[in-house]
Amino acid sequence: MKIANAAPLGLMGFGITTVLLNLHNAGLFALGSMILAMGIFYGGLAQVIAGILEFRKGNTFGTTAFCSYGLFWLSLVALIVLPEIGLGSNPEKFALASYFFMWGLFTLGMFFATLKTNRMLQFVFMSLAILFFLLTGAQFIPDLTKIAGYEGIICGFSAVYLALAEVMNEMHGKTVMPVFPVKQ
Repeated sequence: MKIANAAPLGLMGFGITTVLLNLHNAGLFALGSMILAMGIFYGGLAQVIAGILEFRKGNTFGTTAFCSYGLFWLSLVALIVLPEIGLGSNPEKFALASYFFMWGLFTLGMFFATLKTNRMLQFVFMSLAILFFLLTGAQFIPDLTKIAGYEGIICGFSAVYLALAEVMNEMHGKTVMPVFPVKQ
């Protein structure tokens, strides 16, 4: 029995949700229910499902990445929503900086795991690490939020490209959208 590639689902959930949140960070619209809903369902739930499906394929990297980032989205929504409904207070700047820093550190480690894959996946992870470190700094230098927003849009679209490339290349049985494999 052939098992489908769940990576495009996870990458698309991550990519589209990342673009939308970072359009907000760039100052193009307010944080609202659209971003929160995407964070719960497509960025969160869809990535966790993709991670579980990658587990079935024996893909440790895919399982770790998709489950972790899916749960990142769910935790981020919780950090925003819980104080609004009276369950806890808003995190202090240092706490939120620590949150983004740890995600940046995790992502940097995951980037090193991509070095034997393809250049597009490397770009997704390196640009995501940069995004987390910019968001860390933005807790103390608010002007970095807009820069992080534009960088996050690039990161998100790179994941969307990779997701579409994986679908298109599989459907056509040849490289239609290059992912730039690493030469071994």
